[in-house]
Amino acid sequence: MAVKIIIKRIVPQNKAEALKPLLQKLRNLAIQQPGYISGETFKRIDRPGESLVVSTWQTMDDWRAWVLRNERIGAQEKIDHLLGEKTEYEIYTFD
Repeated sequence: MAVKIIIKRIVPQNKAEALKPLLQKLRNLAIQQPGYISGETFKRIDRPGESLVVSTWQTMDDWRAWVLRNERIGAQEKIDHLLGEKTEYEIYTFD
């Protein structure tokens, strides 16, 4: 069953440019992974710097395999370090 992964980030304006290549690398890696279906990034209108990423994966196992990839872990650690906080994920399935 497909799963949706929700990622919320607060990006201070002074870190936005440094974050862009890290997020692009993460997305480029993700789209090559088995089970990846799609991803969308949204910017919140009423709170500058707040973004939401929604990615869709064919199965929970596909998502887990992606999360455990060393390349993803390395890129994610750089993102977390830059933003000063650990990224949190919310995982949903269709009802």
